[in-house]
Amino acid sequence: MAERFHIITGGPGSGKSSLIEALGSEGFAQMPEAGRAIIQDQVSIGGTALPWSDREAFAALMLSWEMRSYREATSCPGSVLFDRGIPDVIGYLRLCGLPVPATTMRAAEIRRYAKRVFIAPHWPAIFAQDTERKQSPIEAEATYRAMIDAYSGLGYEIIQLPLASVTDRVSFVRSHIA
Repeated sequence: MAERFHIITGGPGSGKSSLIEALGSEGFAQMPEAGRAIIQDQVSIGGTALPWSDREAFAALMLSWEMRSYREATSCPGSVLFDRGIPDVIGYLRLCGLPVPATTMRAAEIRRYAKRVFIAPHWPAIFAQDTERKQSPIEAEATYRAMIDAYSGLGYEIIQLPLASVTDRVSFVRSHIA
């Protein structure tokens, strides 16, 4: 099952979500990113599980989201694209200088994805901040590096996406998962 679960990860503002949406319009099942939705939910309820308030609580919610997405994907036929995955939580915690709980490591060990993980490199030409994406370009680059380390450390093969149009990126991904 894991070989049909494809991760697209990277730093914020690197074109991941646009790529996944384009692939979704071609019929690929997709699991949305946790971070942005959690931030929107927490802000709407006055919660503090936010990357600028309580990073550990934010990471715990991300892990819960990713575990639910994984479980939900098991009922989808064919290839499923994930806008980030469980190992992203490990990368995030390490990036923040926080300890990685044993349960988070265990989740990453037992809930595996396809061996090849697509990573979108930091791309200054398209990077932009918004109400949920408050990271600086330096933090975006550091996040990209943290994801490489997290996924490589778990034995995944990193496939770097080209700095190219969404159409070209779609073709690139399709050529690797077809």
